[in-house]
Amino acid sequence: MKEILERINQQFNCSAHEHQPENLSWVQLDKKQLVPLLSYLKHTENFSHFVLLTAVDWIENNEFQLNYLLTNHELHQDIAIRVMIPRDEPEMITAHHLWQQIATYQREINEMYGINFPNSPRVNESFLLEGWEGIPPMRREFDTKKYSEETFFPRPRQEGKDPQTHMKQKLYPDEE
Repeated sequence: MKEILERINQQFNCSAHEHQPENLSWVQLDKKQLVPLLSYLKHTENFSHFVLLTAVDWIENNEFQLNYLLTNHELHQDIAIRVMIPRDEPEMITAHHLWQQIATYQREINEMYGINFPNSPRVNESFLLEGWEGIPPMRREFDTKKYSEETFFPRPRQEGKDPQTHMKQKLYPDEE
């Protein structure tokens, strides 16, 4: 894997780090180089399996982090590509032409974080939050407590029960 990371670093001028477990490596690069790197990894280095795409909100740095995870089954190696994008311009180039399932992840991230992926199929259609308006719920400035109080009616709390006593009563009701 060390040789692959060296080739990636030379070709794409990115930072490469090996992490634990030893079969996972991380690469961080500029967002403009993401699709060329993904294409290179798929077609040249045989990282043919796209595993997942995730997002992290670094509100204190005014950035989003996108993580793309790929697998090379022959080498039993995974590689994660990290790309940082600004929160005030949350837009990323789509890679759905390399793996069709990326479009589903992009659609979910668009809805949950407000990160746009122009030209990705159905990216602006509701995925989970039909009719949602306002701040995307996975952004860190979203106030879950306030939303809950404004949206749901108050209800009394359930009476707490001691689990051991409760199970004894349910399993052995005649022993009291």
